[in-house]
Amino acid sequence: MSPRYKKPRTCACTFKGKAFKPIGIPFSEIEKIMLYPDELESLKLCDVDGLSQEEAGNSMGISRGTVQRILASARRKTASALTQCKALVLEKTVCKKGEVI
Repeated sequence: MSPRYKKPRTCACTFKGKAFKPIGIPFSEIEKIMLYPDELESLKLCDVDGLSQEEAGNSMGISRGTVQRILASARRKTASALTQCKALVLEKTVCKKGEVI
């Protein structure tokens, strides 16, 4: 049985850079954590804009439960990067309508 396809997500948050890392450590020597556009979008909508998970889901075109799962992953990755001196790499993936961001 093949896995279920990934539902397209609306990601309006644009990247301002390619990565965030601690200073003083060369990028080639640091562990990297990939942060995907849907994770960044859920962080922005829920934690910066103050939307509920239900409202964020409506904005992104996905269910509240999916937002909850994505948000938990994004928070875990961000906390790990901040507390363990790892780099957050903003990964470009396909969002809605085949647009690569």
